[in-house]
Amino acid sequence: MNKYDVVIGLEVHVQVRTKSKMFCACPNTFGQEPNSLVCPVCMGYPGVMPVPNYEAIRKTFVAGLMCSCEIAKFSKFDRKSYFYPDMPKNYQISQYDLPFCIRGRIHVFGKGFSGEELADKIIGITRIHLEEDVGKSTHFGSYSGVDFNRAGVPLMEIVSEPDMNSADEAYAYLSALKQIMQYAEISDCDMEKGQMRCDVNISLKLAGAEKLGTKIEIKNLNSFRSIHRSIVYEIERQANMIDEGGRIVQETRAWNDEKGETFILRSKENAHDYRYFPEPDLLPVTVTDEDIAKIKSELPELPEQKRERFVRDYGLTPYDAQVLTLDKFLSDYFDEGAKNTKTPKSLANWITTELLRELNDRNISFENNPVPVKHLVELTDLIADGTISGKIAKTVFTDLFETRKSPGEIIREKGLVQISDNSAIEKFVVMAVEQNPLQVQQYKEGRTAVVQYFVGQVMKLSKGKANPQVVNKLLKDKLDS
Repeated sequence: MNKYDVVIGLEVHVQVRTKSKMFCACPNTFGQEPNSLVCPVCMGYPGVMPVPNYEAIRKTFVAGLMCSCEIAKFSKFDRKSYFYPDMPKNYQISQYDLPFCIRGRIHVFGKGFSGEELADKIIGITRIHLEEDVGKSTHFGSYSGVDFNRAGVPLMEIVSEPDMNSADEAYAYLSALKQIMQYAEISDCDMEKGQMRCDVNISLKLAGAEKLGTKIEIKNLNSFRSIHRSIVYEIERQANMIDEGGRIVQETRAWNDEKGETFILRSKENAHDYRYFPEPDLLPVTVTDEDIAKIKSELPELPEQKRERFVRDYGLTPYDAQVLTLDKFLSDYFDEGAKNTKTPKSLANWITTELLRELNDRNISFENNPVPVKHLVELTDLIADGTISGKIAKTVFTDLFETRKSPGEIIREKGLVQISDNSAIEKFVVMAVEQNPLQVQQYKEGRTAVVQYFVGQVMKLSKGKANPQVVNKLLKDKLDS
């Protein structure tokens, strides 16, 4: 593979979260009875007139600004003509030569899908335009059905520059883009619900060559895992074909997840001619500098900005900050707690280890996390002030899921308050030393690591309640006497 440079560009479709569809008043919701959310407008009946959804347009501008795009002060909608069962009007209202957003960029870094550490890189965005979604075809063996509930839902298409050179870079770009869309509340980006879909354009060229290779498009990929696997497969397929003297022909392919391979859908010769022309039923869209300034003033914090703030204000490591900003619900949860505790680093550790592990084991999404952040703040503060030990805290933490009670209530009910009184702990220290003469002799002979054995014995005698710092001091004093 060192012989070739890989060139990848992505076309990402993101459904915009709005109350109604793009050009009609039908609800924009998921999971309803097939064909129950339709009307004459989204079904394309003769004589009906589309009315643009302002909120969808505003959120497209927000998406553009979050991705450092230029906002077009003059743009328009166009008709994209094609005939397909899931397109009720036989044309789609989209944008062609005057999209809402152009020339943006996204910063990618961190680890790719395979765990490979990536170099910091800027991926360019060519354009972001707004269109209406199509219906959904479902195939049942000998027949097919079409559900038009999705037809007319506002859909952004985000087209990247061909700046990615590996499957891991493509994964990192998609992850960053998904975060931005979620942080700005533009979309939930739930790929299982079709709220985020991706087409991959990929080609190979000789290493260092200026001329690009022939482009292959992979359509309708609906999971990050499938996107990564399809790119890895297609790179190897094209490289092998070139090595064997074959010629790459421009074509559109699809991904078979079970077989782990792409297959041809259509060749360039059979590609659509969409015959774009300006949408005659809609006026152009114009915005002013004042409009753009107002939207800018209302922009939320970018994930990257939040990571930097977590490191700067809360003393987190860049890795912890990255983990805590992967999900908007997670980052908001930590942010709220960190503002109300003196130990934000400890809170971050409990979230990224114990809380995320427990949620994963119970197959609970962070959005449905049952532990209020105030309870986790209380728990870490109780550890910091010596009321409970870290070991006791883990027992309390498990009970948080089961009882929904606060740490204070659990500790009082179970009598788990840490013992920090010297005289009380000293009794356990004396017992541990007297019951283990062999280990005492080992300590006297210079094997000081045996102290940890005595710590364990004291903690056992105190049922885990003894303050570890006090235990260590009293043990050292006793053994050295």
